[in-house]
Amino acid sequence: MQTSKIRHQFYLPDDLSRALDELASKPGSSKTAILTDALRAWFDRKASNEIDERFGPRLDRQQRIAQRSEAMLGAIAEMLDLFVAHQLTLTAHQPPFDTETGQLGRQRYQQFIDQVARRLASNRGVPRLIAAIENNDDRKDIA
Repeated sequence: MQTSKIRHQFYLPDDLSRALDELASKPGSSKTAILTDALRAWFDRKASNEIDERFGPRLDRQQRIAQRSEAMLGAIAEMLDLFVAHQLTLTAHQPPFDTETGQLGRQRYQQFIDQVARRLASNRGVPRLIAAIENNDDRKDIA
């Protein structure tokens, strides 16, 4: 009689052999069925590691992209914070535009860029901006 199964012979430690005998003694179960299920489960777990290996680098790359985007968003938020403060306090009463004012504008722009770079390097910018937003939210709750 032709069968679709292949016979295997192997040795089990005494404790595993006793556990297998105990499970196989229950009605409707056999050693072959138990070992088949156990091997399938083990191979399926191995396949999950393959998924991690295949998609892990992609997920790592996406995480790095998200971190760069977050850093860029932090830089933009810091620049906006500094620019608004600059516009509202330092340049409220500027003289009419001429050559001297153009040079002053370029000098102020360079100071602006230097200040943004210093604040980003010290990593103070975003937490300060978030704290200001949270304080405004707290004031709205009081009103």
